[in-house]
Amino acid sequence: MNKYELALVVNAKLEEEERAAVVEKAKGYVTRYGGTVGEVEEWGKKRLAYEIQHMREAYYYFIQFEADATAPAEIESHMRIMDNVLRYLVVKKEA
Repeated sequence: MNKYELALVVNAKLEEEERAAVVEKAKGYVTRYGGTVGEVEEWGKKRLAYEIQHMREAYYYFIQFEADATAPAEIESHMRIMDNVLRYLVVKKEA
């Protein structure tokens, strides 16, 4: 099992419950592909470096997880089509 971090940039126009649902859905994809979710960090609303879909601000979330080497590609394929996720990135953490 490798350690990874999933960074999510979520639409700032969403209500608290809707943002929580997006994060829960992302965590569900991690567990679906055999991963175990660790810490979830919420950085809150931040100004974007450049405008994405006519938005200047978004909420940032960082999800730590452990999974097999095939899981990140599967998770990213689902993040790509999720509504309200402006950007995403899965990064392997150093051991």
